[in-house]
Amino acid sequence: MKTQHERRWLALLGATALTLSSGCGTEAMEPAAPAPVTAPADETEESLNPERRGIGALPEMVPSGPTASVVTVDPRRSLVVTDQAVLSGFSFSLLMSELVASSGVATTELDLFHQWWDTARPSPGLGVGAHCDTTGIANMNGFPYTCPRKEGDQALVDPFVNPTSNPSAYIPIGLFNRFDLASTRGTNCGEYRIAYAKRSGQTNGADRNLVIFEAVLPNPTPSKGLEGCRPVANFWADLTNDADPISRASKLRTFYFIGLPGFMPVVHIDNYGNRTTDATGQIRSNQFMQSNWTLREFKLRKECRSLSPCTLRFLPVTVKTNPGGTLFNPASAHPEAANFQNSSFPAQVSRLAVNDLNTFTMFTSDLHNSGQSDAQSSTENHYVNQFGVAASTFRTNIQTQLTAIGSTLTPDNIVARAQAQSCAGCHQLSNNANLGGGLIWPSSQRFTHVSESTETGPDGLRHRISPALTNVFIPHRKAVFETFLNAACGDGVCNPWESTSFCPADC
Repeated sequence: MKTQHERRWLALLGATALTLSSGCGTEAMEPAAPAPVTAPADETEESLNPERRGIGALPEMVPSGPTASVVTVDPRRSLVVTDQAVLSGFSFSLLMSELVASSGVATTELDLFHQWWDTARPSPGLGVGAHCDTTGIANMNGFPYTCPRKEGDQALVDPFVNPTSNPSAYIPIGLFNRFDLASTRGTNCGEYRIAYAKRSGQTNGADRNLVIFEAVLPNPTPSKGLEGCRPVANFWADLTNDADPISRASKLRTFYFIGLPGFMPVVHIDNYGNRTTDATGQIRSNQFMQSNWTLREFKLRKECRSLSPCTLRFLPVTVKTNPGGTLFNPASAHPEAANFQNSSFPAQVSRLAVNDLNTFTMFTSDLHNSGQSDAQSSTENHYVNQFGVAASTFRTNIQTQLTAIGSTLTPDNIVARAQAQSCAGCHQLSNNANLGGGLIWPSSQRFTHVSESTETGPDGLRHRISPALTNVFIPHRKAVFETFLNAACGDGVCNPWESTSFCPADC
């Protein structure tokens, strides 16, 4: 007999269509017939959408009704921090210098910054790393990769001089607690993010560039399962009760740059792409310095070769859960189109059919991901337009899966939901889109979810966040976070993560 956790995890991954009971310790009901298409063999928890995986993807983590929680948190102190009084201690120079220091490589933050944006220029550029026309980066997986882009001009400027007035400088605009992304296996404690914006974007909409450093924080005691992450959860929860923004700023600087007792600092190269043995983070960009508006992704890697000094490099990689748009075109000539339309994407239908804005998701094989997510084009990453309205084998394949799970959604609804899962969709293309089943995708701030613009908050000026975050995504993260905070392993409460794999005692 499967443990309760195993049943939940199989349901999450879509390996079976189990219907879970709401009670603790009761048996699940097996469906009469499984869906005819099986999920790809290379799926893992980490390969789900970067914004919806881990404990936050488990429906049991969100109470179905009112609760009498002992611990509640203020989301603007414990989940999303955009107060300028707190962020003033998170200068871009400090972050970049800490990355260099953690690498042990003989370089400077300016050299690293220049190398980063030299990737948006064709060879030879500065001659210090990959470029947008380098084999393996140009046309990643056979999809468009604009080269050059104006962001590459930053390879020739210094963003660290005169940071309070330099238009090329970067300002911190948000800290994000993503405990909801913590692995259900307890191997990591979620992601902890810092977002920065190019100062010029405050006054010039044609010269905007936003970057977000998304660190995966390892669990130092994985044998304890998710319980090993409780000090991190308690740290963020305690910020709710600290009314002094300067005090909160000091605590957060310690968390990010020094680390809690027993934990490594968040800001370390291993947490942004350099780790190869376990989940690692990434750096993502929202690029507006030229049309089309584009989102890209990078890993920070230290490379050492014999007889050569070690190097520290930003490496462009595929944007995760962002299939190349042409794969949704029934007439596509892309060599992977048949595999995608006949097998890979139909296997995601049950996952996309979940009728909850926060928990429907999908897996995309990295072979199908593009190197950029275009948020302006009506074709490149606009899956709905690519799919069209005509009858096709692809449409039939999707409908077959919907019929197998008894869903009344349409193939168009499923493709619209897939688009909302892409970066371009979530940030722009799917704003206010009808996804079927009564779901309407919430709106960003026209391409961003946190902005250079400010509003007045309880502690002075703070950066604005999107309606999507305020009304939909943050309440879900809050519920997940508080569910964990208000229960402990072995306390007799039915916890979604509690099994012999995670905790000393099962539910």
